[in-house]
Amino acid sequence: MTNRMLTEIPVVYNQLYQTYGCQHWWPAETAFEVMVGAILVQNTAWKNVEKAMLQLEPYLDPVQMFHLPIEKLEQLIRSSGFFRIKARRLHAFLTWFKNYDFKMEQLHCQDTYLLRNQLLAINGIGPETADSILLYALHRPVFVIDAYTRRIFKRLGFDLPKKYQDLRYLFEAALVKDVQLYNEYHALIVQHAKVHCKVKPICPTCPLLDRCEQNVGS
Repeated sequence: MTNRMLTEIPVVYNQLYQTYGCQHWWPAETAFEVMVGAILVQNTAWKNVEKAMLQLEPYLDPVQMFHLPIEKLEQLIRSSGFFRIKARRLHAFLTWFKNYDFKMEQLHCQDTYLLRNQLLAINGIGPETADSILLYALHRPVFVIDAYTRRIFKRLGFDLPKKYQDLRYLFEAALVKDVQLYNEYHALIVQHAKVHCKVKPICPTCPLLDRCEQNVGS
């Protein structure tokens, strides 16, 4: 099963890319915005994050945001849901970033393994959020696994590893170690899950129909 999946992962990428094209993801102006967005998007849709980001726009500087009263930050990100929890997670992240003088250049000098462990040690930041920050903000070749990835590949008939890290390693073993490729693939998975492989899937026009063993929507 593992060998088959290693073979199929690049094939699925090619089919998704031919269908949807380049996704130009992550939608943000700066690396810091990507970091903030990665925390706000937890347990919510991106459209809700976009509303919060508009409210945050005057404060999208790490120093300014760090000094915002927590109550003010809560109100600014209210549309993202779980706003009190996320405000504290943002502040915990900013407290960590302060150790690097709020400078992206200092982060770029650090080892990926070290940064990942430090991010995971921040309250409220799990593997998916940490890897999103590493890939999209810091341009490290770390594949992001999310619920969409599991949904799609489970429906394709694969017995997936339960541990996040094991599934991530499987994707990284199957693909060339390339930031742009990982970026594009994850974005394509998200797009496919929104268009076809929904909770209630739309199978007849799915570009992966010929590879799907379950064909759950038939």
